[in-house]
Amino acid sequence: MKASLRALAAAARTAGTGLGAFNVIHLEHATALVRAAERAGLPVVLQVSQNAVAYHGALEPILLACRAMAAGASVPVVVHLDHAEDVGLVREAVRLGVDSVMYDASRLPDEENRARTGEVVRFCHAADVDVEAELGEVGGKNGVHDPSARTSPEDAAAFVDATGVDLLAVAVGSSHAMRTRDARLDVDLIGAIGARVPVPLVLHGSSGVPDDGLRAAIAAGISKVNVATHLNGVLTRTIRRTLADDPALVDPRRWMGPARDAVADEAYRLLRLFAGESAGAVTPVAAARGQAQAERRMRARSSTSIPMEMP
Repeated sequence: MKASLRALAAAARTAGTGLGAFNVIHLEHATALVRAAERAGLPVVLQVSQNAVAYHGALEPILLACRAMAAGASVPVVVHLDHAEDVGLVREAVRLGVDSVMYDASRLPDEENRARTGEVVRFCHAADVDVEAELGEVGGKNGVHDPSARTSPEDAAAFVDATGVDLLAVAVGSSHAMRTRDARLDVDLIGAIGARVPVPLVLHGSSGVPDDGLRAAIAAGISKVNVATHLNGVLTRTIRRTLADDPALVDPRRWMGPARDAVADEAYRLLRLFAGESAGAVTPVAAARGQAQAERRMRARSSTSIPMEMP
């Protein structure tokens, strides 16, 4: 089901909940994430990063796969281009029908960041595509991905006003690619930025934040929560265990399938966590309906698939 990132993030902000945004590298990621969202009865954002595009060598195959998953889903699914530093890639994503983009000019000096981001916003809005951008430590030598970077509320308000972005990712103590969940966020700063900025706030580097920290961040004003490394860890650890238990396995469906299911389970747990666990956004009826639809879709696929023993 096609969805608007701006509308879903704004609804999350009003409700005091978090919108789950998870990165897609393989088709198995997209499948797992949509199944998790349907099971929870909640929206989800499928994010394809510029790094993932480089891995595949092209944007079109993985982006169109995500669009197909979104079109067949029973819940709202946003297809999002993540951390794009290349304006040409943004333009290609818009041409291919992406719902939203995260344009990342945060490594540039503040004035140039504003100018380039504003140009991207005008181009994307003309195509009805929402734009997320990032602002961290202005002029910071370590860049906005360093956990010591902090976004100034005044700079954030000025940046949003100057560029017209729909969502703003802020530096509040998290860091990308963390493999341990021990980051401590500046919750007071999140609240201060939220009080000054009229658009939903985004937390990047959420893989390194423990559950209680994520709940506190959402309560303080984070509306979109990005997770990548944590789910990749779940995927990889499950593959390692499966292959260790049966070294004779050859068919990748037999070791990738359990890993995909493990990612779906953890994404479901996170979606519930971001929604306040038993919050009204997650009703038993909605969850049961999503699970039933997911199971029917799985059965339909299984009935027409090649037997697992076949190459």
